[in-house]
Amino acid sequence: MNEWLQALPAGPAVLVTVAIVEGSVPREAGAHMLVTAHGQADTIGGGHLELCALEVARSMLQEAAAAQTGADGDTAMAARLQRYALGPTLGQCCGGVVHLAFEFVDAALAQVLLMLQSLQHQQQRTDSWRLSALDGIASSVLLAGDGTLLAGSADSLAQLPEFDFAHSTQVLRDSAGRRWLADAVLAPRAHLLLFGAGHVGAALIRLLGELPCTVSWIDEREEMFPAELPANVRIEATDVPEALVASAPAGASYLVMTHSHALDQRLSAAILAREQVGWFGLIGSHTKRVQFERRMAARGIAAERIAAMVCPIGLPGISSKLPAVIATSVCAQLLMVWQAQQAEPR
Repeated sequence: MNEWLQALPAGPAVLVTVAIVEGSVPREAGAHMLVTAHGQADTIGGGHLELCALEVARSMLQEAAAAQTGADGDTAMAARLQRYALGPTLGQCCGGVVHLAFEFVDAALAQVLLMLQSLQHQQQRTDSWRLSALDGIASSVLLAGDGTLLAGSADSLAQLPEFDFAHSTQVLRDSAGRRWLADAVLAPRAHLLLFGAGHVGAALIRLLGELPCTVSWIDEREEMFPAELPANVRIEATDVPEALVASAPAGASYLVMTHSHALDQRLSAAILAREQVGWFGLIGSHTKRVQFERRMAARGIAAERIAAMVCPIGLPGISSKLPAVIATSVCAQLLMVWQAQQAEPR
């Protein structure tokens, strides 16, 4: 998730942001790509558009290197906003129009990006906004969703244009006509509590680490967890995993696949008993579902709550028992659920 943000280099780089989109385009506004002299992280959609963007970014890096006057000096490099008509200009079949912002990563922007990186590692579930000047002297700040300054110079606040925090990434003009990129850095809406660190759970984590979500990975057996984890995954090694159900955020998703049927049952009862469950999946067969339905009903859990339990998990038609296949199927199922939830009116 956010490969470009995790790949911040120690040396010169250019951040490319999809600032404005019109019509059919490869990526949405707010997509990013980080470019260095010899590499790139993430993508703005590939094809001819990305090739042109790489050329512009690397030409900026060459200009910055040529303008460097001292080992201790920070190169001043104005940002750029360029328009690309995908069909007429680039020959891409999408046919829409993309405006790309190119920003040289100077000390001020690096401070902002490092703060964003820190927020992501902390799994902060609050939105933030990155504002960068596209005209004149480079200026960059990071604001919380309530307008609090998180990074950057406080002197820049007076220059910022007014904008609606509810909108996505956009380009605005201040009172002096100066253009600013207001880049929405939205926290992932989807949060999953994954109970079980077995083969399927580990395979799922490898996939979920690339997706816009946060994951609490829970198991009693601390030795089961790998040494390295994706930035959006947090480990919870506990003997009382049911307690984490009660403290989970409203609307979270739950996936139960532990090593113990008895533990699966306790967790299922705790999940079905609480309010505001976004989605609940239980690994197992149709036979296991029938058994659990009876036991949950005996506990007095309402029939409509039991009916919402997804078991077996995964997309219909995929029958392989390989952990990687099960994980891929369940991951696709979760993406469908989360996309539908995001489309619901708030």
